[in-house]
Amino acid sequence: MKRNCFLKLAATVLTVIVAFIFLIKPLAYSIRQGLDLQGGTHIVLQGISTPNAPVNDDAMNRVQKIMENRVNAMGLTEPIIQREGKDRIIVELPGVKDPDKAIAILGKTALLQFKTEDGQTVLTGKDLKDAREETDQQGQNLVSLQFTDAGAKKFAEVTADNVGRTISIVLDGKVLTAPRVNEAITGGKAVITGNRSLEEAHNLALLLRSGALPVKVEVMEVRTIGPTLGQDSKVKSEFAFTIGVGAVVCFMLLFYRVSGFIADISLMAYVLILLAALKFLNATLTLPGIAGIILSVGMAVDANVLIFEHFKEEIRLGKTLRSAMHSGFKRAFVTIFDSNITTFIAAAVLFFFGTGPIRGFAITLGLGVLVSMFTAITMTQYMLKWLIGADFIHNPKLFGASLFSAEKVAKE
Repeated sequence: MKRNCFLKLAATVLTVIVAFIFLIKPLAYSIRQGLDLQGGTHIVLQGISTPNAPVNDDAMNRVQKIMENRVNAMGLTEPIIQREGKDRIIVELPGVKDPDKAIAILGKTALLQFKTEDGQTVLTGKDLKDAREETDQQGQNLVSLQFTDAGAKKFAEVTADNVGRTISIVLDGKVLTAPRVNEAITGGKAVITGNRSLEEAHNLALLLRSGALPVKVEVMEVRTIGPTLGQDSKVKSEFAFTIGVGAVVCFMLLFYRVSGFIADISLMAYVLILLAALKFLNATLTLPGIAGIILSVGMAVDANVLIFEHFKEEIRLGKTLRSAMHSGFKRAFVTIFDSNITTFIAAAVLFFFGTGPIRGFAITLGLGVLVSMFTAITMTQYMLKWLIGADFIHNPKLFGASLFSAEKVAKE
């Protein structure tokens, strides 16, 4: 029994230490990084009033929503799109090295018109429900259009009235294509063909389905955050993380001795599990997210502090190490559970009502709370159980209990 407990403890400790040494950096660097860590492009857009489209709060909210749709469709990692003042939108695009290309997509008005041969506009982008890039059986890239119910009815009437004629599809005054109508199209669907790459078809479909901007916008500022600045932030973050974890490890060893060592092993496992969870969820790591990790490290150790303090109190009452351990965990559980639940609720509020870096902070903090519950309540408890079961430590001072009314721990 004693030998079995010792082998379990030794295997667990060795596995966690080796995994931490060899996996910590690969895991950390495999997680997607935000603008502040990997660099990217920062764009400020200004709304411009015109006689037909004045700038107001509703218009700018619609601009922000359209920008979000366009940026999200570009497949970027955790972009930030937020209002600044009454008439500005801030867009941050992590990893974008070509700001001109991004501006070309963000600033387009995407005014779609269907015109007959005599120049009459018969449909507009308002009649369009969806647009998607596709590749047909011949390998030709095209954009598939789907109209609204009202648009489909209009399109059917227009094509019926223009059989044998062309209907031009015009985007921002430029004719994309002018197909000849062979018969009435009643299915509410159409395609835009032409010799274009799949990326061009994707960008065109993106512009069409995002809709036209309700007001004119101009680019007021473009700032590129280079990889050098991002690398500097990354180095400073690593230094802060190392100092924070190192200070916690030393504190636990100094005040709780063997128990502190067990807590430090659980802390290593906690960091590995948290990083693996972020990787699995395809989360984006930002500077606020790193701050959330460091904060959650402190919370994870705080749970162990509560457990160990109750552990020492139970020993002072004359209980055996095994009995004191079970009572200590039982007494501390309610406090740990309540404090972690309130923190998790706060993280959830930040996630659902925050934007950009605030959500990144909330994700790492919320995940940290869940993982810390596992490592503190389960992993630490089992390792302490194996340590006591190995029966090679009897002095309560080695568990951080330096002041006792009795000289020795009660016999098993």
